[in-house]
Amino acid sequence: QVQLLESGGEQVQTGGSLRLSCAASGRAFGDYTMAWFRQTPGEEREFVATISRGGLSTHYADSLENRFTVSRDNAKNMAYLQMDSLKPEDMAVYYCAARWSASIPGNYADVDLYDFWGQGTQVTVSS
Repeated sequence: QVQLLESGGEQVQTGGSLRLSCAASGRAFGDYTMAWFRQTPGEEREFVATISRGGLSTHYADSLENRFTVSRDNAKNMAYLQMDSLKPEDMAVYYCAARWSASIPGNYADVDLYDFWGQGTQVTVSS
């Protein structure tokens, strides 16, 4: 069992950067694969990035064009999403998610695989 709380979302101009944080409470944060998703009104929740328990393996959505970096600090029960070169298309509510897993699953982009979710943080990108 783990509870997640995102923070760090705000308004930023095109080309700017933000760092989102996901604070976890509960048990055994290091036992969970972590992921980030985003969602805009009227659309499905979209995969952004995932990171393995130890932080050595990551995967990203192809659409990000290498602009985002996911990381974690298990000693602090924190996961992060560094977002650089932001574009208006990145504007969304961003969610962190957790799944108990020994490794990143092959279908890591499937929203239904994740057991625990935060409430989201709004990222706004102005032109």
